[in-house]
Amino acid sequence: ESPPMLLSLALPIVLTAVALFFASFLSWMVLQLHKPDWAKLPNEDEVMDVLAKGNVPVGGYMFPMPADQKDMATPEFQAKYAKGPRGQIHLQRPVGMGGNLVLTFVYFLVVANCLAYIASIAFPPGETPAFFDVFRLIFQAGILAFLASIVQHAIWFKMRIVGHVIESIAYAVIAGLIFAALWPK
Repeated sequence: ESPPMLLSLALPIVLTAVALFFASFLSWMVLQLHKPDWAKLPNEDEVMDVLAKGNVPVGGYMFPMPADQKDMATPEFQAKYAKGPRGQIHLQRPVGMGGNLVLTFVYFLVVANCLAYIASIAFPPGETPAFFDVFRLIFQAGILAFLASIVQHAIWFKMRIVGHVIESIAYAVIAGLIFAALWPK
């Protein structure tokens, strides 16, 4: 019975995706929550010249990077690691802002659809759950959807996630409010 229920949730699904898309814009462009996430290299031009000269292909890299686990245990690698610097770098193709905006909207649409599916299982057709019950379920599922993977990534790669945490909470609140307000009666 979920597909007919999901059809009755089309409006909150689409409105959630639109609201989250605009909340994302506000977060990045107006509030600039992610500005502290990135810093300019003091010798940016030199680093860029070295990478260009090395003809490093698009991709993610760690340094120093052992060849395998045996190499990781060698005194040479251990000394190299201790000396530093240590880090990661991600080289990318030129960014297509339009394509990334479309993909961001599609991402929010998929997440909103998944939230609707979870809620349609929790609140079967014919039931009229309380506003707070819908909000609470969508909020909790939204937190898992928006925040869970970034925390694990930050644990391993030591990235700043304050902006992501704030966004995730805001996105979950927005989704919860929209679904709770527009839940079919």
